[in-house]
Amino acid sequence: MAHDSLPLEGLKVLDLSRLLPGPYATLVLADLGAAVDKLEDPSGGDYIRQMPPFAGEQSALFLALNRNKRSLALDLKSPEGASALKRLVRGYDVLVESFRPGVMGRLGLSYEALAELNPRLVYCAISGYGQTGPDRLRAGHDLDYVARAGVLGLGGERGGPPAMIGAQIGDVGGGSLLALAGILAALYERQRTGRGRFVDISMTEGAMAFVHLHLAARLLAKEGPLLGRGEGALNGGYACYNVYPTQDGRYLAVGALEPKFFSALCERLGRPELLDGAYDTGDVGRKVREELAHVFGEKPLAHWKELFAGADLCVEPVWEGDEVFSDPQHVARGMFVQAEGRATQVRTPLHFGPLPLRPAPALGEHTRAILAEAGFAEAEMDRLAPSGK
Repeated sequence: MAHDSLPLEGLKVLDLSRLLPGPYATLVLADLGAAVDKLEDPSGGDYIRQMPPFAGEQSALFLALNRNKRSLALDLKSPEGASALKRLVRGYDVLVESFRPGVMGRLGLSYEALAELNPRLVYCAISGYGQTGPDRLRAGHDLDYVARAGVLGLGGERGGPPAMIGAQIGDVGGGSLLALAGILAALYERQRTGRGRFVDISMTEGAMAFVHLHLAARLLAKEGPLLGRGEGALNGGYACYNVYPTQDGRYLAVGALEPKFFSALCERLGRPELLDGAYDTGDVGRKVREELAHVFGEKPLAHWKELFAGADLCVEPVWEGDEVFSDPQHVARGMFVQAEGRATQVRTPLHFGPLPLRPAPALGEHTRAILAEAGFAEAEMDRLAPSGK
């Protein structure tokens, strides 16, 4: 059944966050129809505005994260800027910030202070280690969070160093996505209670969700060694769930975890005897992994793609560089969209209808418009936005 509107139309979000975790969360909200206003420091705005690579004179990173948003420039360190935020917040449903714990309180803008002005406000704070605990003020980035969460230590070869993770698991998985879950849960609760709440998101704790299965099993079983690099079912220990190089220096991701898939793969390779060592993490499994590496290393990736085409095997090529953009599944699902006369964008992965594609805003581009909507007088706007935007 077709819908004429996006699911979050009518929701108003004030985004004080910077860089990746908060802005990606609010990008998803904006793509789902929420009206997102991005509050930035007038002296330079979101730090990511200055980060390469650049598309013309603008950061491609900023453009990618901030479509469908408006920009409001206010100096929250000034009494007048903080006072303006207090007036503005009465008109919003959600506030998202990513400062270190305590910063908003020192500005007089804590959840408690803002909730007095707007009891329905859902206030989401995203930080590295959460709002409480001995490390709440500790600096960090994604790599630090996944290290503390136990995620980084699981990747890499047995006996070797941890492998760098090529994606921001802590920032997006632990920060953005858990923030979205918390925000939407609080909004649902608000329908029942009429009140918002404070949502405390720790990116480190969020990253732990990616190893929940391993950590929980270890606590419950209370026996056996700790899961080490290259030793578990899903991190390199199984021959049937591994990455193998091909003759031309490419790679195949073999995810044939269930016996029916690995059996079919072995049959297709003409090596049915390899099935016996699929689930061994010791010497037998090592020999099967070595034999599969030898087999796959005899032919280029194109050969294996052709051999496995149409087969139900859980084997996929590892895309490199720009290859992901031409993947027919992604193309068919409309994951790369282009507005007329504008650059192609990656859509957020919730499909609720046509994706709105308003361009990312210039710093402070909508300051006066947002202030005017909140009832600020011309003289007040002149003081808060002297540039005239």
